[in-house]
Amino acid sequence: MKVEAAFWDTSAVVPLCCHQSASLQARRLARRYDRMIVWWSASVEAYSALSRLLRQREISQGEFEWAVKRLEQMESTWWDVAPEEDARKTAKEMLNRYDLRAADALQLAAAMVWCDHNPRRRPFICFDQRLAEAARKAGFIALP
Repeated sequence: MKVEAAFWDTSAVVPLCCHQSASLQARRLARRYDRMIVWWSASVEAYSALSRLLRQREISQGEFEWAVKRLEQMESTWWDVAPEEDARKTAKEMLNRYDLRAADALQLAAAMVWCDHNPRRRPFICFDQRLAEAARKAGFIALP
């Protein structure tokens, strides 16, 4: 079976950890793109999102604990793009080019570093519309 790689934004990682409206789509994409590439801080961002869902009582304590275990499982297999100078420089360029916040610019910069600044329509999995649009403009295929 061929392993297909894709860059995964945190907005697409969280629905793989707990039930959300995007979970079904995220699971389908995970079956197709089983090599997850993520920005170095994705696990912290996902944990933050899960903690927020717990505080807002959108998930129970048991669901939170299960989601954290799932996140840890994924984290043990995905590939992190390291926080290096190229990523920092590219994130600043993304902020000049697209309507993004800093964290989203870092996500897009990490994807650019992953593909050596040549997206050639590589998959960028993201449920954040603003970031997905920037990824498309940069040359990625933004999914879903």
